[in-house]
Amino acid sequence: MADFSLDLNEDQLQIQMWVHDFAEDVVRPVAHEWDEKEATPWPVIEEAAKIGLYSWEFFAQAFADPTGLTMPIVSEELFWGDAGIGLSIFGSALGVSGIVGNGTPEQIAEWVPQCFGTPEKIQLAAFAVSEPDAGSDVSSLRTRAVYDETKDEWVLNGTKTWITNGGIADIHVVVASVEPELKARGHASFVVPPGTPGLSQGQKFKKHGIRASHTAEVVLDDVRVPGSCLLGGKEKLDARLARAREGKSSKVQAAMATFEASRPLVGSQAVGIARAAYEYALDYAKERKQFGRAIIENQGIAFKLADMRMEIDASRLLVWRACWMARNGKTFTAGEGSMSKLKAGETAVKVTDEAIQILGGYGYVREYPVERWHRDAKIYTIFEGTSEIQRLVIARAISGIHIK
Repeated sequence: MADFSLDLNEDQLQIQMWVHDFAEDVVRPVAHEWDEKEATPWPVIEEAAKIGLYSWEFFAQAFADPTGLTMPIVSEELFWGDAGIGLSIFGSALGVSGIVGNGTPEQIAEWVPQCFGTPEKIQLAAFAVSEPDAGSDVSSLRTRAVYDETKDEWVLNGTKTWITNGGIADIHVVVASVEPELKARGHASFVVPPGTPGLSQGQKFKKHGIRASHTAEVVLDDVRVPGSCLLGGKEKLDARLARAREGKSSKVQAAMATFEASRPLVGSQAVGIARAAYEYALDYAKERKQFGRAIIENQGIAFKLADMRMEIDASRLLVWRACWMARNGKTFTAGEGSMSKLKAGETAVKVTDEAIQILGGYGYVREYPVERWHRDAKIYTIFEGTSEIQRLVIARAISGIHIK
């Protein structure tokens, strides 16, 4: 008998059910309310912290799964509940990824627990990369980090934009340019501790979707952080910059190390949204009667649902493959991480659009959730790398050519 299996183990099934119950019983009943408020759903985050879902211990346990599947399973179930609330609960994971992807073991041990705090004192984290003039092109960052050798401090100046938890987070992980002439190879990541003077929230954005998730500008005005807040340490940075000046390639760039780890998990979020819309549309099509029969008895509706299910399952399999590869040290030789995020994001947009079509007028009004799911889905073709950037990554990987 072959060892290959797609069956989830008992621990994974229990965690899946645990998170699904939380999404169904706690998240969904208030999803519409927090979408309308466009505010951070602190009561829901507090409930997640009480049960241990929002905690560094849970994240450590989930990421320790040798199959790599626990986190995508959890993300899918939580975002099946609601994407805006899901991002409010799991938005800190981006900051965590920035620390884990670039930090030393000592820095990881120091800062990751502080990204969550405790059930009695909840803390949030943010990962600040994008800027007004540097979205897809992260090599064009203008935020500068200058080393003050006399005080062993780094001084950060610049403005970040589109930042999840930006300004309200306790821990900000900021990617800044140390040597602008080296472009992306001259970047470094820094932890900005809670209460650091000079960091402030700029504009808070009113968004099309994921409206329960806080998104804002982060302004850095002579922000001073100790040398120990440079993720990876100065010796490692100096060595990397020296290689870059000599024209030697570097395997790790500050922002890309985080995106490579997070893209498949972002894809799993999109799968959750798509599945929510598909399930709702399927139930509706079985109950809604027109011309004397349920509308699912018409091929025009049934075939839509068949395609929706097929695309969701295909997306999930790509996500699971990428997560398994990442956890087991497999190289993304064909852009497998980008494939998973690209497919899942575009599937979420397509599936939620078809769900609205199946519901007709009911799908277009806010009394029914498919309208919200459709708005939430669109961001998954934009953030963490647009669909166009994902295709560029894949094309470069499979061709070996620096396609522009």
